[in-house]
Amino acid sequence: MLEIEGISAAYGEFRVLHEISLGVRSGETAIAVGPNGAGKTTLLKVISGLLRPSLGKIYFDGQRIDDQETHEIVKLGISLVPEGGRLFPYLTVLDNLKIGAFSKKAREEFRKALDEIFGLFPILKDRKKQLAGSLSGGERQMLAIARSLMSRPKLVMLDEPSSGLAPKIMARVFEFVRRIKSQGYSILMVEQNARKALELADHAYLLESGRLQFHGGAEDFVKNPYIKKAYLGI
Repeated sequence: MLEIEGISAAYGEFRVLHEISLGVRSGETAIAVGPNGAGKTTLLKVISGLLRPSLGKIYFDGQRIDDQETHEIVKLGISLVPEGGRLFPYLTVLDNLKIGAFSKKAREEFRKALDEIFGLFPILKDRKKQLAGSLSGGERQMLAIARSLMSRPKLVMLDEPSSGLAPKIMARVFEFVRRIKSQGYSILMVEQNARKALELADHAYLLESGRLQFHGGAEDFVKNPYIKKAYLGI
């Protein structure tokens, strides 16, 4: 579904990604783990069209997308849940969901999508008239994920969904991700909590200093001595 071939990217003269290649298959959950400054968020920005790569190619469903605008990439079926959710706090839950359905196709399927969202996350139906800024941390992250699903994506990208959350709330967020995984969505998740992320992963990538250092299945990561010590604490 998603194929990234030798992508490099920079902010001005500072190169952040160095010839990264990875992929996400249909229905698969792939994770990218690594320390702060590894280039994980930059990778998602490049895929989303928010940052142009200086080298390499990106394909989605066989179509090259690294030269496309962000709104065109969303229409093709890629959504991004940015770190922190980036909700509109003074709009209601329902209005935030409406914003997620901005494309023509999403608007046409709005009612169906909304019913599916409320089926996945019933609490959002109960809170639909409530201001987004008044939700708890876990509920805000749930709403951010739900808003991304309103665009009717094939691939959902999550940028540090557990960032800044208490352990109990963090566990709920990973359960939200598990729910959308069970619905057949393809997922690319950037996450520092490698141990929890690996519980959901079909395939995993380790980024350090903008370079791909290791990749494989979840079991391969757990067996790797360096990863066990540096990222899993075992």
